[in-house]
Amino acid sequence: MMSLIVKFLATVFALLLITRYVPGFSVESIYTALIVALILGVISITLKPILLLLTLPINLLTLGLFSFVINALLLWFVASFVDGFTIAGFVPALIGALVLALVHWVVERLT
Repeated sequence: MMSLIVKFLATVFALLLITRYVPGFSVESIYTALIVALILGVISITLKPILLLLTLPINLLTLGLFSFVINALLLWFVASFVDGFTIAGFVPALIGALVLALVHWVVERLT
């Protein structure tokens, strides 16, 4: 349970960090970042495994790098319906997905 809370807070922190350093990536407030992190968590549990299974051949051909594209598309999808969270294009979404993956990797190593 504690690791779930730590991952959630790490996602919120990463979203705020990405907002500060990636142009085209915008989160209005901490409250919006909390909502986005919650929605991303639910989508990661439900929709992401299905998408990874459907794109398994291309993921194998790219040695797993296509999963960053899937993460970017899911992040961009969440930005399409959450008010106060905008992503200007695919490239900021991809950079955001890379930073989120890096932050989650560091959190996994520390916990």
